[in-house]
Order: sequence, then C-alpha cells, then structure tokens
Amino acid sequence: MKFSITSKGNAQSNALMNKIRTYLQDFGLTYDESQPDIVISVGGDGTLLYAFHRYSSRLDKTAFVGVHTGHLGFYADWVPDEIEKLVIAIAKTPYQVVEYPTLEVIIRYQHGGKETRYLALNESTVKCVEGTLVMDIDTNGQHFERFRGDGLCISTPTGSTAYNKALGGAILHPSLQAIQLAEMASINNKVFRTIGSPLVLPSHHTCTLKPVRDQDFMITIDHLTLLHKDVKSIQFRVADEKIRFARFRPFPFWKRVHDSFISD
Repeated sequence: MKFSITSKGNAQSNALMNKIRTYLQDFGLTYDESQPDIVISVGGDGTLLYAFHRYSSRLDKTAFVGVHTGHLGFYADWVPDEIEKLVIAIAKTPYQVVEYPTLEVIIRYQHGGKETRYLALNESTVKCVEGTLVMDIDTNGQHFERFRGDGLCISTPTGSTAYNKALGGAILHPSLQAIQLAEMASINNKVFRTIGSPLVLPSHHTCTLKPVRDQDFMITIDHLTLLHKDVKSIQFRVADEKIRFARFRPFPFWKRVHDSFISD
C-alpha cells in the first residue's frame, strides 16, 4: 500500500507526521506523494480540505483518514494518543470505505469564454466585490426567485455543519446525496422578497445563479477565494466525484455533531 501524509505545519502535527511515516515504512508500506492509496491528514479540518484539493484528481483511487491535533472536527477519526493504534490498523486491517458527496461548481462567462469547473468538499459562496448581490436563482431549470442580499452559500451535507450552520442552514447527514442553498442577509420588504429559508436540492437537481447586472464576484471554493469577472452563470449540483474516507472503526455522525456543538 502507498500512503501520503499532509500536516497542518505546526510542531505537534509535524512530529506526528514524521512518527506515522516512520512507523508505516517499518511495516513495509511505501511513501508516495503523487499516487497514494491512502492520505493521512494531521491537523484540523482545514488540513483535510487542503488534502482533498491536492488529490481531487484521484478521488476514486485515494481514501482519506484524519488525525486531529486541535479541537474535535468532523473529518478526523483519530487523536494523537491513538497513533500506534492507527498505524497498526492501516498496516494490518482492511478498511471500510465510506463515500460522501462533493459539490460541482461550473462558472460560465459572457462572450463565449471557456467555462471553469471546481469541486468543493464543504461549500461554495458567492458575494459581490462591491454592493448588494443581485442574482436570479433557477432550480432544476426553472426560475425560482430573484435574490438580493449579502451573498449565497451552497454546501454539501458534510459542509452543512460549517458556514451553512452559521447562516441558519440545516445539518444534513453526509450520506444524503444533496446540496443546500442558504442565504446571507437577504433583503425582504414590500418591494423585494426571497424564500428566506434554506433549500435542500436532491442529486438530480441543479441550482443556477444568473447575475442581474454586470458585477465582479468573489467566489469561494472551500478555503480558496477567487475573483471572477464577466460571469454569465454559476451552476451547482451534486458532483459525480465522491470523497472516500477510510474507516477502521465506527464513527457516528450524530455523535460528532453532539460532541462539537452540545457537550461540555
């Protein structure tokens, strides 16, 4: 088996990374950063997001496992005190693969410019560089509403506990094949009106944003922030690609939610 390790970069994470690498190589596994079968993320959820984007071209061949060196997160099964158990599990135990949906973002441009495509693990957000965001929202090819406000957030089920939750969105179990649209400070009065509630769309539906006026947009893809000009439309849907997590033991999602937001 070939493996790679991504570290948060602080002293504790780097020390654990070196220890894991040494132990796994002692068990006969091969360190390979270009074509790993399994990627070990040591740090926080941001480290896992970085690893996801680094290996997004081989999601069907690579599985991920997380070690948290900070606060409890949603992408980590293991903590530093369990490194020896993790190493033995990777080296000796066949793992279960759990697949979760990702978000496809396709940006199309005016004047026939070439479209760009991105994958997001958590979410994508759309805001204006200046002023109020004004977007026509189509759901599954039909006009739904004209949005006015600060911005829009489109998240995956795994990302529903991140920015989406802060916006009042629902928490979705990551096994659901869906995406969620949440508003940021929408304008609602006698003249302008939006639905005012998050929308959950199934995998066979698309959500398309169409600018009403010529504006420059700040579009995020997880931790990446990108400036886009001359935008004709932004299309979101459940991507064909899925992220694969290597599970060596049960890791109940609702327990993660409880431990992160409710327990002391």
